[in-house]
Amino acid sequence: MTIKDIARISGFSVGTVSRVLNNHPDVSDDTRERVMAVVREHNFQPNANARHLKMQARSSVAILVKGTSNMLFAEILEMAQTRLMDNGEDAFVAYLDEDANEVEHAVRLIRERRPKGLLFLGGDLEYFRQSFKHISLPSVLLTNSAAELEFSNLSSLTTDDHAAAANVIDYLLANGHERIGILGGNPSNTQISHSRIIGCRDSFDKNRLPFDQHKQCEPCRFSMEDGYKAAKRLLERNNDLTAIFAMSDVIALGAVRALVDLGRQVPADISIVGYDGVPISRYCVPRLTTIRQDAAFMARRGVEMLLHRIHNKRPAVHEIVPFQLIQGESVRTIN
Repeated sequence: MTIKDIARISGFSVGTVSRVLNNHPDVSDDTRERVMAVVREHNFQPNANARHLKMQARSSVAILVKGTSNMLFAEILEMAQTRLMDNGEDAFVAYLDEDANEVEHAVRLIRERRPKGLLFLGGDLEYFRQSFKHISLPSVLLTNSAAELEFSNLSSLTTDDHAAAANVIDYLLANGHERIGILGGNPSNTQISHSRIIGCRDSFDKNRLPFDQHKQCEPCRFSMEDGYKAAKRLLERNNDLTAIFAMSDVIALGAVRALVDLGRQVPADISIVGYDGVPISRYCVPRLTTIRQDAAFMARRGVEMLLHRIHNKRPAVHEIVPFQLIQGESVRTIN
């Protein structure tokens, strides 16, 4: 009986089973109990001596996750951990507040745990610009581009957020919506949401329509609760909106609940488009129209880029991941 057998029988990934066996906190009680039930049933005994020797022989890859409510990051993380384990690598996960300085945290983590490489899920380029010079480890930044920073040990992989956001506004305009609100994100020009706002603005400009960022945009954190509150604030000053573009699916779901509580129907009264294409967007009511980021590719390619750098001293690379507009049930055409 091996850890892969436990994963197969329990129905969870190898990465999840490993986190349960190593008593990681980022596992739900239900998942932990279901995995441990299989362990008890088959009297599985992890080889503690082998694991101890393995930990002495090499350090882990450290994964730094910005935000605790980002479903896209959760999806990428699950698959990245599995890919690392399949390649014989351990992984340590650090969850940070979405406004935290991930580079300063990485510097401290390097001193304390001595990882062999770093995988950043989300990041503010200003923090990298200020402090990444203190990091010499192979590193990969996912969901933001570090190409302009030109660090030889920092690769990056991201969706073209500018083009994707412009595509959303083009789509809404093609469906007759001109009074469009933008929900979520941080307008700082070092954050991914800035590229999305600029993409929105460029689409309005291309279609010769006015765009007032202060009136039409309502920043918020990437969570359902903040999406709920921000949607209400946005509608207080834009009561005539016919559509909202939310910068993540979790923000969109919070906005849908806010609209229902305000007595509005989606999409009969107001349309909503999300961003990320996380699994819940396919099962909520109504099913979300959203920009799908390829989480599986990001996890697979991100780990590949990091391991190539760790083991083969490959140079840093910066790549763009294709996106797809998924048409759900949350947008209606108006005349």
